[in-house]
Amino acid sequence: MGTYTLKSIGKSTDYMTIVRDMEDGYVVRIVRDRDGYEDITTDYISKALFDSCIRTGYLTKIEEPVKLAVNA
Repeated sequence: MGTYTLKSIGKSTDYMTIVRDMEDGYVVRIVRDRDGYEDITTDYISKALFDSCIRTGYLTKIEEPVKLAVNA
């Protein structure tokens, strides 16, 4: 699948991991740093929106997986 960093404001480091590839999009898990605690959500993103986010630099693929929170 793949893990991506999300462009953030400030020093926050947010990540998105593709959980499932579907015909017209992806199910993703997003981990956001919220003032010292992690906000973890699972959502859907269309392939068109995903491609747009890659082109504009909002999402950047990371080569080595980061250690994400396991508490959900």
